[in-house]
Amino acid sequence: MTAVSRLKAALMSTFVSGTPEQKLGSFLGVFTPSILTILGVILFLRTGWVVGTVGLVPTLVIVGIANVVTLVTALSVSAVVTNMRIGKGGAYYVISRSLGIEVGAAIGVPLYLAMTFSVTLYAFGLAESIAVVWADAPQGPIAAVTILVVALLAARGAGAALRLQLPIMAGIVLALVALLIGSLENAADGVSMLATPPVGADFWAVFAIFFPAVTGIMAGISLSGDLKNPRKAIPKGTIAAVLVGFAVYVTVPIILAAAVPQAELVSNNLIWFDLAGPLSILILWGLWGAIFASAVGSILAAPRTLEAMVDDRILPPALATRSRLIKGPGIPLLISTALALGGVLLGDLDAIAPLLTMFFLTTYGTINLVAGLEALSGDPSYRPTFKLPWWVSIGGAFACFSVMFLINPLALAVALIFEAGLYVFMRRRAMTAPWGDLRRGALMSLVRSTAIKLYRLPKDPRNWRPNILLFAGDVDRRAELVRYAAWLAQERGILTVVKLLVGSIDTLATDRSAEVAALQTGLDELGVVAFPEVNIVTEFESGSVAVAQSNGIAGIESNTVMFGWSDKRERQTSILTVIEQLAALGKSAVVARVVGRHWNGKRGDIHVWWGGLEQNGDLLVLLAHLLSLNPTWRDSNIVINSIATNDATNVQNKQLLDQLCSSARIKATTNTILKPEGMTVRQMICQVSKDAGVVLLGLRGNEPGQEADYAERMGALMEGLPTVLFVRNAGIFRGELLGDTTEEAATEKDWEQDVIPTDSDQ
Repeated sequence: MTAVSRLKAALMSTFVSGTPEQKLGSFLGVFTPSILTILGVILFLRTGWVVGTVGLVPTLVIVGIANVVTLVTALSVSAVVTNMRIGKGGAYYVISRSLGIEVGAAIGVPLYLAMTFSVTLYAFGLAESIAVVWADAPQGPIAAVTILVVALLAARGAGAALRLQLPIMAGIVLALVALLIGSLENAADGVSMLATPPVGADFWAVFAIFFPAVTGIMAGISLSGDLKNPRKAIPKGTIAAVLVGFAVYVTVPIILAAAVPQAELVSNNLIWFDLAGPLSILILWGLWGAIFASAVGSILAAPRTLEAMVDDRILPPALATRSRLIKGPGIPLLISTALALGGVLLGDLDAIAPLLTMFFLTTYGTINLVAGLEALSGDPSYRPTFKLPWWVSIGGAFACFSVMFLINPLALAVALIFEAGLYVFMRRRAMTAPWGDLRRGALMSLVRSTAIKLYRLPKDPRNWRPNILLFAGDVDRRAELVRYAAWLAQERGILTVVKLLVGSIDTLATDRSAEVAALQTGLDELGVVAFPEVNIVTEFESGSVAVAQSNGIAGIESNTVMFGWSDKRERQTSILTVIEQLAALGKSAVVARVVGRHWNGKRGDIHVWWGGLEQNGDLLVLLAHLLSLNPTWRDSNIVINSIATNDATNVQNKQLLDQLCSSARIKATTNTILKPEGMTVRQMICQVSKDAGVVLLGLRGNEPGQEADYAERMGALMEGLPTVLFVRNAGIFRGELLGDTTEEAATEKDWEQDVIPTDSDQ
């Protein structure tokens, strides 16, 4: 084989992607790129300058503010990613899936540019440090060569690039040890740690140069598409990197302030080498390794963000073309490399750092805003396993934008205008003018605009809310029924309480306004927030179906119809008939038999009986979860019961239900029961749930003519039980309401068919 052939074979084996890359864990995929980007060029080349410019105490304040903002952002990211199946794109993915594709584009483009120009920042840092061995080194060409080298390494794939960072991490640790030893041996005499900083030092200008030091978490988050389990890896790796970085950035300024005069810290960016003395070779290893690792982390992250935006059709598809010679994003890597090379023309490290600070603070602020709004929105689907109070995230967002303003109000305005322009470009819509008085007109415009947007958005199980239409009749006599409806809606959905007036419109129309006022008064006295509605119908069955069909507007129509159980057999069969008709229209139903009890503090547990055959289980569990969120039921446990007829099924049901609760992020106890011989299902349910606070049971469909028999069996089952909610899931997301969970669990058909006992089982 000739030399040329051997070289060609070597290049092909290096760059051609023959097999899919192995997915990464929290250490190699998140912590390593994050911490090495954090402990990078700013640590080695600018920390001493910061201390000399503003003094030790202000430096520690800068470090504290920067790390608090970053830590809050890391916590917000952790909350959001543990609630969704996160794909590639990292922070862009989180923002776009939470606030929409338009906001995602407005933030994603600046974020991509920030990560791309971060490569340039680190390349300049390496060029500046070359002065240790080459005093007249040309910084521009060296920075350009550095960018090309890290791009070639990234072309081998994320796994190959990140594995090279492990020895670099060891080098940084040794460099820190060398700094500590050198400062103890070579410290100057008479150094004052609390020396007064020079007059005119601009605190926020110095902050702007320092802040890119703590933006390394974006490097790990942006590799989300390369992680085995982003939900676990991102919180663990990101928070650990922030805490370790904070410890280092608090320690190093104290060491430098105690060992070096203030004036020398300002004038000598390579002071670490002077302090280390004979150990300076370790400083060089750590410095060059950290700078190189930071550049690699950014060159890996930026193309993946660009690729994610192309996948969402924000950018042309041609920008995400793959290449046989590049593992991972092909054309995105080439574009990012070209932009990073263009950034070399900006000048030097100090010119790029403030620009990156603005872009990263915008991203951090938006991520915190996303987490805060998600927590405030009250979405039933927002059940993160990593919980964070909304005010922490909102406070983090406020801090980010406040710091941007303090650094440079003009730069803040330019950044916001740029992002707003991207948003408007993506939306391309006209503003609507208000009418009427100012307050009502503005609110009417907002409601109209929101309703139109909501109607045009695709429906998804993640956004499902219980919009309940309650046929309550007289709320004074059925107050507890209204309360249950309000508890199920739990301020997440919309509750409409309906009273039907059966008769002629000519006769009853004059009474309708008074009936609406009385209904509203009754709801106010109960403390229930609901929309009152009084309708005149010619008869109950057809009238109920007509009212349920017409209720709602713009995609927020009622999706769940609720009835109170009646003692009259005729009304029972009518309710079941209406439920069947509404099920055909995609509306779920709840039939409540409310039993008043005198509770001593705790109301009792919430029992769910899961069968599986009718696919009611997801709605049963979700309604139980919503009920438990109310302060009245907050101390109550959710117990999911299931009956099995043999040992093997009993074990399987237990495993499936436990997995379902874990995947759905709903706190519940599972109780699988082996059916004893000689005991009926009705007797088992009564025995297990007689002391519960409320029992939720599935309601199956019926053929016409079976309603009376089914109602009789329902009545028999409820004997000896507390309040019972029969639930029929007939919505468009039937079986999907719990999100990324298992397939329908616990499918014991031979007892599911018999939950409502037959004549022979009573």
